[in-house]
Amino acid sequence: MMRAWVILVATTAALWLSAGACAQATQPAANDRGRETRATAHTTTQPGDLSGMLSDLGAAQNKGAQGTMLQWVVLATVLALAPALAVLVTCFTRIIVVLGLLRQALATQSLPPNQVLFGLALFMTLVVMAPVYQAVHRDAIAPWLSGRVDGPVALVAGERHVRSFMIRQIENQHNSDDVYLFMGDGARDKDLAWGDVPTISLIPAFIVSELKTAFMIGFQIYLPFLIIDMLVSSVLISMGMLMLPPILISLPFKLLLFVLADGWHRVVGTLMTSFS
Repeated sequence: MMRAWVILVATTAALWLSAGACAQATQPAANDRGRETRATAHTTTQPGDLSGMLSDLGAAQNKGAQGTMLQWVVLATVLALAPALAVLVTCFTRIIVVLGLLRQALATQSLPPNQVLFGLALFMTLVVMAPVYQAVHRDAIAPWLSGRVDGPVALVAGERHVRSFMIRQIENQHNSDDVYLFMGDGARDKDLAWGDVPTISLIPAFIVSELKTAFMIGFQIYLPFLIIDMLVSSVLISMGMLMLPPILISLPFKLLLFVLADGWHRVVGTLMTSFS
């Protein structure tokens, strides 16, 4: 019996010692795992910082892309408005209005077609504006393309020649009063020089002057054909042909008169010389 108790105590002591040894062995392992966990947590914060940097970089790239897109929108808008602006500051307005009035005076409906009239007006504009274009290219475009001057300097140099053309046409047609329409209140009381007139006011004044001149030329073209229409209408009424449209009878006579008078040469020549 005594022997059994001794064996039991020895076994308990051995188990207790083995348990203590195991606890001491597992404590460093737990410390090691804790350090590994903290290291892992520390390493996981580094990708977070990197992702923040990448997000900032992406935001900067998005801002740059938005700025580039805005520049493209502005450029597209300028390119869309450039043809209209180029038409308004040249002699195209006067030419196309006179040609349109000529077609109405002839009563030929859609003949010549719009494409023909616009093409003729465009080439006449190129011929009339050739000296201005050459001056702008010499003093503005060529130096800018070669890098000798900056964009604003080239713009001012080219604007000077275009302004000279518009001012010369306004003065030749005695339409200087049109400038005061776009200069605001009190402009008539001032002794203004052409250098005091901004381009934003000069362009609409030039357009109004061109329209007035075009209508004056159109009236001179319209008058002979109006006389033919009145004569034909009087003859038809005197003959009792009230149901017959006068335009059917007057159209051949108007075409005959226009061809015999070499009308196209005279109209185009008058328009070309009106800009000298």
